[in-house]
Amino acid sequence: MTQLSTTQPKAQPIIVGGVAIAPGQRQRVEVPVAKLPTQTPMSLPVTVVNGKRPGACLWLSAAIHGDEINGVEIIRQVLSSVSPKTLSGALIAVPVVNIFGFIEQSRYLPDRRDLNRSFPGSPRGSLAARLAHLLLKEVVDHCSHGIDLHTAAIHRHNLPQIRANLEHEETYRCAKAFGAPLMIHASTRDGSLRQAAAKRGCSVLLYEGGEALRFNEDAIQAGVRGVEGVMKYLNMIPHSPSIPEPPAADARAKDSAKFLFCDIPLEAKTTRWMRASRGGLFHLEVEIGQQVDKKQRLGTIRDTFGDKSVNLTASQAGLVIGATRNPLVNQGDAVIHLASLNV
Repeated sequence: MTQLSTTQPKAQPIIVGGVAIAPGQRQRVEVPVAKLPTQTPMSLPVTVVNGKRPGACLWLSAAIHGDEINGVEIIRQVLSSVSPKTLSGALIAVPVVNIFGFIEQSRYLPDRRDLNRSFPGSPRGSLAARLAHLLLKEVVDHCSHGIDLHTAAIHRHNLPQIRANLEHEETYRCAKAFGAPLMIHASTRDGSLRQAAAKRGCSVLLYEGGEALRFNEDAIQAGVRGVEGVMKYLNMIPHSPSIPEPPAADARAKDSAKFLFCDIPLEAKTTRWMRASRGGLFHLEVEIGQQVDKKQRLGTIRDTFGDKSVNLTASQAGLVIGATRNPLVNQGDAVIHLASLNV
């Protein structure tokens, strides 16, 4: 598909759910999705901020996995600071994509399908396929750029990070502008929103930070500043004074809260999970955001009575970008996620 233009010669109305939002206007639109068995209608809430001046069109989406709620708060805070009178281009925000999972506090849709493996979808397919198709049609197809906001899965915690195709020049620039502590080059997964949007010519970032069913203030803060950084790069909002230089790499690796926004993020091309060699109770000995050496002890796995224990060691040097929050592990469970940094 032909690359979408990032600018328009003149600001134009944006039509979402049959509603036209004129330049200089902001409007909430409820796009019908389906009816529950009780015949209660369910709709996709979309907020459109259409700037008075032409420019890039950026979408923000969160809670594609219904239990990942940090992105919902990130979008709320971003929208609270954006005015159509000063905005160039347009911002289309969908704070809760998987409304069914969000209500049930579940990652999945009612039929246990993963919405982020259901794109591009179909208007006549499963509930997941229909919702995926609707999001592309009503939101993504208007946009030149997009940011999809996620957290770690249940019982895990992630360092704020960007996952994107860093070999795509425009996407790489957006990733740097976001300013998360880490950028990871990641191939798109079949059926993901990122893959479907990229095929439509969009530059897409996937942001990960924090954990499911929690508000993690560090991840929210990094996400809000990151979205604003991308909007400044796209000249959608005015540039503020330059951000102070981040701490040195070795200092900032000790505590993720110390480097939530970076002019020069760390980069990685590969990541690897360290897995439990036996079942038991896991005692974590490193922190999210800490750099570790090869063969460094990351924690210990003890049996219930503490009679036997084994060490979990790093198979490579890297940055701790994710870890389990649940001390109860089975043999083979993914426990600690390491990123191999580019040097």
